[in-house]
Amino acid sequence: MAATDKQANVPGLGSSLRANEQDWPALPLGQWESTYHTLHLWTQIVGKIRLGLAPLQNHWWNAALYVSARGLTTSAMPYEGRAFEIEFDFIHHRLEIRTPDGGERFVPLAPKSVAAFYRELFAALKDAGINIQIYAKPQEIPDPIPFERDETHASYDPEYVNRLWRILRSTDLVFQEFRSRFLGKQSPVHFFWGSFDLCCTRFSGRISPPRKGVITSEAYSRECISLGWWPGGGEVAGPAFYTYTAPEPAGFDQQTVQPAGAFYQKKMHEFLLMYDDARCAASPRDEILKFAQSTYEAGANLASWDRASLERSSSSRDK
Repeated sequence: MAATDKQANVPGLGSSLRANEQDWPALPLGQWESTYHTLHLWTQIVGKIRLGLAPLQNHWWNAALYVSARGLTTSAMPYEGRAFEIEFDFIHHRLEIRTPDGGERFVPLAPKSVAAFYRELFAALKDAGINIQIYAKPQEIPDPIPFERDETHASYDPEYVNRLWRILRSTDLVFQEFRSRFLGKQSPVHFFWGSFDLCCTRFSGRISPPRKGVITSEAYSRECISLGWWPGGGEVAGPAFYTYTAPEPAGFDQQTVQPAGAFYQKKMHEFLLMYDDARCAASPRDEILKFAQSTYEAGANLASWDRASLERSSSSRDK
């Protein structure tokens, strides 16, 4: 949410907000929720293409998208001995399909239904000589409508989509910095289109108790601590940074973490730092890193991770 008049009058806070606005803009959920739901479904369509073509990786890492210099990308995907890439360009507001022969096709990003986007994307792929099929039903969404029949979700506000990308870009850089501190197995910083969140995950190296379900049994097959950012919804009325430890050790919910505004959300079993609290700070980067480090330490200590062998020393990080 944007700064209130009261916030703007706090010494130093107004100038911090103005300095942060380019990289950490306001993204009040109520102002762009219809666009959010439409874009979520568009990313699922593109994500399912990547899922179907990229070789299976542990924890479903092959399904994820990545933050790019202009938006979100599949990165290069294999197809019949060659490669191609699909990228959401949130500056020029178009979906770009690029092939190694120099070919480019575009699908404009504008107010249109999910069904129309689906038709236009697959027509552009066919024109590029790429003939593929996906399971055309959304994931992790209540009451899903098959993509080709969804005329309900049809909103696109380019201003708020661009703000989303700027937040993802800035968050990606901070998460990459946090990721560099860990020597053990960890995921890339990637965007999961099912839950519509940007995250990176650390692993202890130990096997977790088995879970039910094809997705969760693979995703949580090893002990992990995950850090992410999400636009909000349901129990959380705005964008937030989150962390969780899986399996959750006893006493995790009682840990004191930083910064002061961070809190444990019992229903979600996650620590949260509301995005607005971070963006209003003098240094959003510092607030996010405090949150990431303190919640990681809380989970790793309670779960008895071998931190000495898994982490890069602070002295080597500073070199």
